[in-house]
Amino acid sequence: MDDFDLTDTPLLASGDLYELLARFLFNSLVVWIIIHLLYYPKSKRRDYYFTFMLISVSIFFLIFLLGGLKIKVGFALGLFAIFGIIRYRTESMCVREMTYLFVIIAISVINALAVTLSIAELIAVNALFILTILLCELNLLNKLHQEKLVVYDRIDLIVPEKHDELVKDLEKRLGLTVIEVEIGAVDFLRDTAMLKVHYTARGQNSVNHILKIPKEKKQ
Repeated sequence: MDDFDLTDTPLLASGDLYELLARFLFNSLVVWIIIHLLYYPKSKRRDYYFTFMLISVSIFFLIFLLGGLKIKVGFALGLFAIFGIIRYRTESMCVREMTYLFVIIAISVINALAVTLSIAELIAVNALFILTILLCELNLLNKLHQEKLVVYDRIDLIVPEKHDELVKDLEKRLGLTVIEVEIGAVDFLRDTAMLKVHYTARGQNSVNHILKIPKEKKQ
């Protein structure tokens, strides 16, 4: 199958339309594999599932169709960088979500813009993406280490001599397998201390670093 060059004509010809549909279906399949089989099983975030799929579709069509206008690589990279630093105002994205967003955008740009690559080369590139993500997800014993900020009320246990007792108390009260505990600020007036608890988790938690429940605004 010969590659079609959209830079020859500003409008899509019939052959270009087939090329568009083929590349779109291929890109959607690759993105779906990454999101559904690699990202979602650990995170269980349906909102990001929805977001990643639609961003992939949007980026793919934007890059592919603008390619017909002889889009410059600099503009494509600039657009890529803009979307790569997206931050939602309602909730900041975790590093894992930001990484997957970056990968989704990269794959969509490659599949839409790399019209000079053969089908075999394109499949190889996407397969390497999937394989790399799979190897990263299948880390040691498939355990996910996370951190949680805790305002702790038993400052008598924060001394080095009672570290084991502190860990046991946190595991009992949090119901988590604690790996390490870091002690931050200590308030002797209120008998509280700020702890960063490293623990083994079964899934992603996007609110680990929230210390206070948001108060409702008074009208």
